[in-house]
Amino acid sequence: MSLPSPGQRILMAGNNAIAQGAYEAGVYFASGYPGTPSTEILEVISQYSDIRAQWGANEKVAFDEAMGVAMSGKRALCSMKYVGLNVAADSFMVFPFAGTVGGFVVISADDPGMYSSQNEQDNRYFARLAQVPMIEPSDPQEAKDFLKLAFELSEQFSTPVLYRTSMRVSHSKGMVTVGERTEAPADKKFVKDVPNWVVPIFAKSLRAKLDAKMARMAEFAETYPHNRLEAGSGRIGIITSGASYTNAKEVFPEAPVFKLALTYPLPKQKILDFCAQYEQVYVIEELEPFMEEQIRAWGVNNIVGKDRLPRTGEFSADVLAQAFFEEEPVKDFTGEFDIIARPPQLCPGCPHRGAYLALKKAGALVTGDIGCYTLGALPPLGAMHTSFCMGASIGNAFGFEIGGTEKVAAVIGDSTFIHGGIPSLIDVVYNGGNTTTLILDNRTTGMTGHQEHPATGLTLQGKEAPRLDLVGLVKSIGVEHVQVADPFDQKEMYASVKEALEHNGPSVIITNRPCIFARGEKTRPKTPYVINEDKCTQCGACQRIGCPGVLPGEQPRIDEVSCTGCSLCAQACKFDAIGLKGDA
Repeated sequence: MSLPSPGQRILMAGNNAIAQGAYEAGVYFASGYPGTPSTEILEVISQYSDIRAQWGANEKVAFDEAMGVAMSGKRALCSMKYVGLNVAADSFMVFPFAGTVGGFVVISADDPGMYSSQNEQDNRYFARLAQVPMIEPSDPQEAKDFLKLAFELSEQFSTPVLYRTSMRVSHSKGMVTVGERTEAPADKKFVKDVPNWVVPIFAKSLRAKLDAKMARMAEFAETYPHNRLEAGSGRIGIITSGASYTNAKEVFPEAPVFKLALTYPLPKQKILDFCAQYEQVYVIEELEPFMEEQIRAWGVNNIVGKDRLPRTGEFSADVLAQAFFEEEPVKDFTGEFDIIARPPQLCPGCPHRGAYLALKKAGALVTGDIGCYTLGALPPLGAMHTSFCMGASIGNAFGFEIGGTEKVAAVIGDSTFIHGGIPSLIDVVYNGGNTTTLILDNRTTGMTGHQEHPATGLTLQGKEAPRLDLVGLVKSIGVEHVQVADPFDQKEMYASVKEALEHNGPSVIITNRPCIFARGEKTRPKTPYVINEDKCTQCGACQRIGCPGVLPGEQPRIDEVSCTGCSLCAQACKFDAIGLKGDA
């Protein structure tokens, strides 16, 4: 990767700018787990040879590794989407008690509007819960610059720093002026000090130190230079931060604004003084009233916030204008054109489709997980019946079994199984369950853009690595009934599912077809399938497999460009009307 020259201005997405900020801040180590909207941060960081970057098996593993690097005295970064911080929360909540040696920044990428997420949560509350300072950028330039500030703050107070971004900041683009890499202080070393580092034994005394540290940070917040007062006119003031700042400036271009970069702890006296100057103060923040609640608790009564603004969804200038001026939103083009609905669906040639067809035929109740395979819940497949979070499917299936439900199967991807499924499968074996688990091994982390993991045999940088043996791992847990099945062979796949569901004891099926987009996999054949119209009875069986390559209509046909030759449509046809081009 050729590095830009210092002073050069480049159009960057926020995540790319964060990666550049990590380079400029002298970060030594970066870890994480892929998840929208944070994924690209680590992917771009991996291109900087000065930073060691790696995917963790899950967010807690990644956090613990970065935490260890920071304790050794070097600057470390850990990146994840907001629900990933739920997984890493055990370590995140306790590390502030001890503090850090080298700078340690945890990036949490929130997703207001749930563009690619299973829930909508406001991770700013994690900063208050863990008693750590929090910094929020509002555009790509700040995304780069503020990261260095976060490391400086971390080292100044010997504390982890929560760096909270959001989908709009992560994925929007802007001009960024790049700088030089600054090497982190080299004189920081870990010192053996049991009363400081062995937290469970000395937590009471460390809590008192943490409280004192937070009091010093609250004083520091009053003079923090990047909390910016912007002069304006009128009787209304604005308090805002992050992505909301850009929308607020568009709707209230002349209003005085107190733009916060350090959003925890808040500068109490500065905010009180600001609010005292205006007839009303609008607190503009997406999701929960995080700042508003604190300001109201200080006795400020002239603020307006969630009594007008929604607590869900992403803000836009239209949302703010409608909330404060009751203006009609600007119409988008959807009212002027007839747009064909395009619901999300599994790609042509996706191996998950074959597994779901077999499960559906077997009449199983299917508990699901987070990944591409979640799309198996949608019609026409409709073959997955629950889905909540990473790693929940196996435990949920065992719970259904305990509750008396028969023919239950859990589906989980290869990456997600490593992330959060292994302990649940151990529990099934340990507690004498009969649960059937399908590990849909497509040799990649598909939903987030085809990242590597321990079972792909490649690292984040694409270097060869030991490939985790899923069959051997499952057998070592104690599962005796383990099958490897081809999801493109429907007879084999169905027979495997039927046998597993009837087996007395835990059973695991591992599918063996890679994602057609997986790096290094050459799975796309040269010859597509076609429909012989003379033999076709228009029964619709080929369309019920849910492949986008089978085009609907009175006479169905196959899109030869998107067809991957998986043969599932041909196997579904009882009239031998589908065959390889040239043979049908």
